[in-house]
Amino acid sequence: MTPESTFRILFWVLFGGVLLMRVYFIVQMRRLGQAVMPDQKAVETEGRRLFAFRLASWFLMIALLVSYALNLSWLETFRIAFPDWLRWAGFALGVISILFWTWTQITLGREWSPQLRLRQAHHLITSGPYARIRHPMYTGILGFGVGLALVSSNWVFVALVFLVIVGLALRIPQEEKMLLAEFGDEYRIYMRRTGRWFPA
Repeated sequence: MTPESTFRILFWVLFGGVLLMRVYFIVQMRRLGQAVMPDQKAVETEGRRLFAFRLASWFLMIALLVSYALNLSWLETFRIAFPDWLRWAGFALGVISILFWTWTQITLGREWSPQLRLRQAHHLITSGPYARIRHPMYTGILGFGVGLALVSSNWVFVALVFLVIVGLALRIPQEEKMLLAEFGDEYRIYMRRTGRWFPA
């Protein structure tokens, strides 16, 4: 097996890990009778343009993953000569990020939604990874994306990470606006003692 084949396997191990984790939590949501797909209110809360941007980014990601799976020749044009040790570090970062991301999901429990939507009698979660970071799930997503980009050693996936950063950076203010409207001063105090992406 060539080194490149090894890294391709590691790429799919990371992606498969996230896919299994997300499917598990979505199934848990559905068992609780909670909606997974966005409704009109969730789209309006996020903003139609931002929602369209996220949807387009999702389809782009699928297209890139299919291209990578089929090993299409055009991707070779964008190959980066990362050293093997950096690609292994990317895999380690990806694994750590998946574990961290899973921790945030477990901590949120019933309060989690893939859409900008609050539950009835929603509770503000400030424990676990939320004790020091307001959006630790996004931190996990970012780390996972960087890990995939390093393992793939390809500019296309580096560009995809920047696209994810833009999408999350635009979504966070909308999410915080929603939480401020719901929790008021409690959330303002929480904001003062936490960082958005990393511990304050």
